Amino acid sequence: MKLVRYGAPGQEKPGILDAAGQVRDLGAHVPDLAGAVLTPEGLARLAALDPESLPKVPGVPQADLRLGPCVGGVGKFICIGLNYADHAAESGLPIPAEPIIFNKFTSAICGPDDDVEIPRDSLKTDWEVELGIVIGQGGKYIPQEQALEHVAGYCVINDVSEREYQIERGGTWDKGKGCDTFGPLGPWLVTRDEVADPQALRLWLEVDGVMRQDGSTATMIFGVAELVSYVSRFMSLQPGDVISTGTPPGVGMGMKPQTYLRPGQVMRLGVEGLGVQTQHVVAAQ
Repeated sequence: MKLVRYGAPGQEKPGILDAAGQVRDLGAHVPDLAGAVLTPEGLARLAALDPESLPKVPGVPQADLRLGPCVGGVGKFICIGLNYADHAAESGLPIPAEPIIFNKFTSAICGPDDDVEIPRDSLKTDWEVELGIVIGQGGKYIPQEQALEHVAGYCVINDVSEREYQIERGGTWDKGKGCDTFGPLGPWLVTRDEVADPQALRLWLEVDGVMRQDGSTATMIFGVAELVSYVSRFMSLQPGDVISTGTPPGVGMGMKPQTYLRPGQVMRLGVEGLGVQTQHVVAAQ
């Protein structure tokens, strides 16, 4: 299934894509794509529905029908740093011995095609296409061999980052990662059964039509199952939590000379089978 949330910001409604790519309304069956709806039992109830029997939502998704973040009520937005060896190299940093965990604040979450704001006085706002994991079955101390059973599905994430705030301003990375609009999610949540191998997905990002990132999840240092298991050692995971799994090389910080986003630019990015995001870059007001 490809599950979506559509409508105005803060007023999104749950939906599902039919075979023709049209959004069908799920509002009579679930209040939102959040929490218990994303558990195995909740998803099984949605899978039993015939999308063709559901009301059509007018408009073309990502054209004249806005899609919001594909998960509602996210409790934790957990990120993994330096999870591609070639990205660590371009950053001039050693390959981590264990996953690096940091957080994005949930107020950073926005729709897949919403504007991305460059914070006031920022000179180093950067892009990062990533594979997102959405937790379905919660738990802690999850064995790696059972970890994929805890995944509801996957989505595209742009881990937008302000590098000065992240690296040069003291403290943890979080202050450069959690600014408003720095966490576009979607366009849809693709359930786990539709992703044969999360370690064999192409992911890419363009800025103004120029390819900047073009990689594969096959080159992750720590794979999806290992990450879910590892994170669950340090915190319990709940349905609807999101884990962003790291980015391949090609970020602005790694370019020579370093190149960062400016108002007026357009980012376009995607992960194989999970859809495409398009964001216009604007100055924060």
